[in-house]
Amino acid sequence: MKHLVLLGGGYGNMRVLLRLLPNQLPDDVKITLIDRNPYHCLKTEYYALAAGTISDQHIRVTFPEHPRLTAHYGDVTGIDLQTKQVHLHKQEPIAYDDLIIGLGCEDKYHNVPGADEFTYSIQTIDKSRDAYQALNNLGANSVVGIVGGGLSGVELASELRESRSDLTIKLFDRGKHILSMFPERLSKYVEDWFNEHNVEIISSSNVTKVEEHTIYNNDEAVHCDVIVWTAGIQPSKVVRDLEVEKDAQGRVVLTNQHNLPNDEHVYVVGDCASLPHAPSAQLAEGQAEQIVQVLLKRWSGEEPPSEFPPIKLKGVLGSLGKKHGFGLVADRALIGRVPRLLKSGILWMYKYHKG
Repeated sequence: MKHLVLLGGGYGNMRVLLRLLPNQLPDDVKITLIDRNPYHCLKTEYYALAAGTISDQHIRVTFPEHPRLTAHYGDVTGIDLQTKQVHLHKQEPIAYDDLIIGLGCEDKYHNVPGADEFTYSIQTIDKSRDAYQALNNLGANSVVGIVGGGLSGVELASELRESRSDLTIKLFDRGKHILSMFPERLSKYVEDWFNEHNVEIISSSNVTKVEEHTIYNNDEAVHCDVIVWTAGIQPSKVVRDLEVEKDAQGRVVLTNQHNLPNDEHVYVVGDCASLPHAPSAQLAEGQAEQIVQVLLKRWSGEEPPSEFPPIKLKGVLGSLGKKHGFGLVADRALIGRVPRLLKSGILWMYKYHKG
């Protein structure tokens, strides 16, 4: 029996399971899903967990069940491409016939001294829980520094403002405007919201060092009681350690069928894959749809498609607390209540109807 192993229960591999189960999985194929958590986590909502506006339960989704699906819990420490084995911390290796690597990303600290040691993260559910404890244990009038004015930093800052009106929140960003990937109209709308709600935006910042309770911005010390880092991502260490071809961002270069150029049995999905778009849940799901088509063809002894149409992204939506939002949908800029309602609806559909 062929053995498909999925590393990571994120958006990409969840979509693989959704498409293969219950009826498309060939009778001679079994699946093992390896993850450190016994549930899928809604990573796009980690900011709200850290801010204390939703509970842990709200961002957990159960894995599907099937007689030929086994969920195995543990930390992946390495992949041996030669022996076709996945190595786990203090557990026996697991052999595979086909492998889909969906191990996600980690914070990228850009060699800033102290950033790893003295800042909190919202890249994993465990780290988001730690950030929640730190942020919500703060006393009145404490100062929170958030490094990074992209989508994650903006959503965390706005959600935290609604959760803790007593806190002083400082958002550090390298650019002249936050949300540099969005049109200026959207950036200005969000900046105006922050000004109205007393969130301080520190533009053109250059964080050169972090110490306990201190950010050095352009070498000037700024006191912060808690610091959260949202200033960049990189592929997981397991992927960084793989001796395969990668792009300038450290993501794995793939064929049109999303497998390694020299190994048609190893696929990479999501944040670790070198693709023409920025990493996102939508992109991982679109990629997973194509990987399933390739697997089904190869399992049946047929040639997979030589190429696929470009993955179409529907847009990006961001939250400004529970009532306001912003986004790009079909290249149309949206601001106000509508994008926030859209995001809530999409989240509800995903959670209760598995996408």
